[in-house]
Amino acid sequence: MKRSHLAVATIVACAALAAVAWWALQASPRPVELARVTRGPLVQRFEEEGRTRLPRRWVLSAPIAGTLQRIDLLPGSPVHVGQVLAVIEPLPAALIDPANRVRLEAEAQAAAAARQAAAQRQAAARSDAALAQRDVARMRTLGAGGVVSVAALDEAEARVDRAQAMAAAAAAEQQAAAQQHAALLALLQGQGRAGGHAVALRSPIDGVLLRRHQESAVAVAAGQPLLQVGDLRTLQVMVQALSQQALRLHPGTPARILRWGGDAPLDARVARIEPGAFTKISALGVEEQRTEVWLDITSPPAQWAALGDDFRVEVQFEVARQADVLQVASSALFRDGRRWAVYRVEGGRAHLVVVTPGTEGDGAMAIAAGLREGDQVVAYPDDRLADGQRVRVVEP
Repeated sequence: MKRSHLAVATIVACAALAAVAWWALQASPRPVELARVTRGPLVQRFEEEGRTRLPRRWVLSAPIAGTLQRIDLLPGSPVHVGQVLAVIEPLPAALIDPANRVRLEAEAQAAAAARQAAAQRQAAARSDAALAQRDVARMRTLGAGGVVSVAALDEAEARVDRAQAMAAAAAAEQQAAAQQHAALLALLQGQGRAGGHAVALRSPIDGVLLRRHQESAVAVAAGQPLLQVGDLRTLQVMVQALSQQALRLHPGTPARILRWGGDAPLDARVARIEPGAFTKISALGVEEQRTEVWLDITSPPAQWAALGDDFRVEVQFEVARQADVLQVASSALFRDGRRWAVYRVEGGRAHLVVVTPGTEGDGAMAIAAGLREGDQVVAYPDDRLADGQRVRVVEP
């Protein structure tokens, strides 16, 4: 009896030791987070960085070369139609160096002398003309009695015409010399002085002053940009979207403006999509084809009154919406060869399940086949997890 009891005890002890050894050799359960398969609406969205832009802006340029008076208006100041924003004084005459001044003074004196000489020649020509006219009068009286020939009378009348022409030429020379003298005097007296009337630049719209290209009093050239004005009530958002994503947009596509600095997102919609794309190098050095997408802000203007031109924002586009879709977290899916699969958790173990995915949106993937509503799957599977492995659920 004692020997049989001892044999039974030995067998039980060996079995217990074997069980403990088997348990110790088993792999410990892998801690995993779970994701539940649900049914509900699925929205497809994507986000891009954008900038606020004015669709129209007005650049005020200098219409003439001159001296710009100091502009006291600050960027952001409201402006009204017809308000004077800047004033330009015409350029002053250049200063004359001493050598040229002496030359111009000599030329002015010569012009004055030429005017006097022309006046003397004019007086002499007038005297000759008067004398010739008296001779003609006498010859006509004598010619009536046959004393003076017709040829002599014609020669006397020709002398009258020549004297009158000489007087007219002398008068023209006198006028030219007087004009030259006056021009030289004006050049000498007007050096360093401004001429003409100041030109005022007025606002073409009701809006705000956006930028001052010039601020202090300075000489400006004709056509030089001075100020920029715009109406912030017409502010839009411009996004440089990938060409593949832009194909999914159309005028009227809803969007939201995120992380713009306000307390809540703003509503917007696509206004237009540029037809041409351009190449842009991403931060990772990848060439991308992008196109400009313009959006209208549809939220009340009072909510985004603080936004200005060229502010950075984030834009979220909604490209598709499905009302009732079986879905699971996108992170739960992985590639198993050429198939998509998930690890479904049942009875404390992870089981490999092949699935047929659908569209993706909002961090979830639609499931066409392979799972049922309510199934629990591993949320973040890795390559160390195997089919049938024990798992331990941890809270995220």
